[in-house]
Amino acid sequence: MGAITYDMEIPSPIPAPRMFKAFVLDADTLIPKILPQAIKSVEILEGDGGVGTIKLTTFGEGYVHKCVKNRVDAIDKENFTYSYSVIEGDALADVFESISYHIKIVPAPDGGSICKNRSIYNTKGDAQVTEEQIKSGKEKASSIFKALEAYLLANPDA
Repeated sequence: MGAITYDMEIPSPIPAPRMFKAFVLDADTLIPKILPQAIKSVEILEGDGGVGTIKLTTFGEGYVHKCVKNRVDAIDKENFTYSYSVIEGDALADVFESISYHIKIVPAPDGGSICKNRSIYNTKGDAQVTEEQIKSGKEKASSIFKALEAYLLANPDA
């Protein structure tokens, strides 16, 4: 099994506490509301939302994948960090054992925030991953983040 690590940063005008609340704490209800074509629903299968919780994410119609199971690995509300792993589902295909995401939202000097995301793709055996596969995942994550940002900007009380 090999591991491929990919880091990305996305700046936002939204302050870190508000972005963390929306992007992490309220994401299971906000993202299906904002982007139902991407994520249809998120359902807790086991746990209370904290570490160890297993969630089923069902993707929208026409989306490449149908669903995935995620496990919450860590959450730190004071330091705006969150880690989770895709542990099951068609997004793993026959290529990945798991995919882990480590998110940290840090305050930016301008009052906004920067979302730092480290993705670790754990491949099965000697499976190969193309740059295009990683780029596709990065673009999807970035588009969800930007749609959430647009929603927060348009709804200052949300």
